[in-house]
Amino acid sequence: MLYEELKIKSAQLGFENLNDFAKYIGATPQEVLDWEDKDEIPYIVSLVIHLLDNEEELTTHTGLDSVVEECLPLATLLEEASSFPHKLEEMFVLQKELNDNTNGKNWELGVNKFDKEINWLRCIHMEVAELIDSAPWKHWKNIASDPDMNNIHVELVDIWHFLMSYILSETNIPKAVSLVNTHCIYEASDELDIKLLIRESEKLSYIALAIQTGNMPSFSGVERFIDQFFRCCKISGLSFTWLQKLYIGKNCLNQFRQDHGYKEGTYIKEWNGKEDNVVMVDILETMDNVSFNELYEALSSEYEKIK
Repeated sequence: MLYEELKIKSAQLGFENLNDFAKYIGATPQEVLDWEDKDEIPYIVSLVIHLLDNEEELTTHTGLDSVVEECLPLATLLEEASSFPHKLEEMFVLQKELNDNTNGKNWELGVNKFDKEINWLRCIHMEVAELIDSAPWKHWKNIASDPDMNNIHVELVDIWHFLMSYILSETNIPKAVSLVNTHCIYEASDELDIKLLIRESEKLSYIALAIQTGNMPSFSGVERFIDQFFRCCKISGLSFTWLQKLYIGKNCLNQFRQDHGYKEGTYIKEWNGKEDNVVMVDILETMDNVSFNELYEALSSEYEKIK
């Protein structure tokens, strides 16, 4: 909704002027000025206008507060969703660049520049095992321990790296974004069901094995993979926004590892008692907007402190 449309609509609703409407919904005069300057009205305000337009009488402040409170999560999610295609494209581009740098050109054909076979399905299968190992699934060891949710989220990001690589080996970036986009709109669960997460994570391995053994067509497998992966994210409480942030972080860390001897075996993974993954997440939590270059510099600074 545009600013002029809001003025007309608020008058139709019986408000004397736009400031009266703003006061009614709890908006500040500065916010109204921002709407006018940008000629753009926040989605939540448009939603409130729509709800009021369908009321016989204006709701009380208490009633409106309740309406806004109920609608805000959906409105916020929809506003975030508008940026998802751009974020997805950014991630797929970064993944292709990482694969080009690490494996050489034409890695999509399944062989790297050292003539080593690339098996993305096996990579996914192995990362699923690491994810499950972050949960207290063993009946004979540490049966009362809590799941390591930070590491579970990191393992999901690792799976995402390999899943994106598998998708790119089957199609191109625009098609990949189109395939994934609608699956990104979900609300991450606030309550963790660790048994359900383990069961649903195992299904990622089942899909990988079904494709590898010829029991599922490859392209059907891509669609099943995408759907199941984001189901696991939702169950684990990993929002798409945090997935994207962690992905940029892990992508940067992977490049940092390669630049510091990971393939040659000279890279140091423990940084003064902390695994590099943990250090990376700690740095991410201090950054509002993730910048690949800034994060790389921060990792370099921490790596130099290793004793």
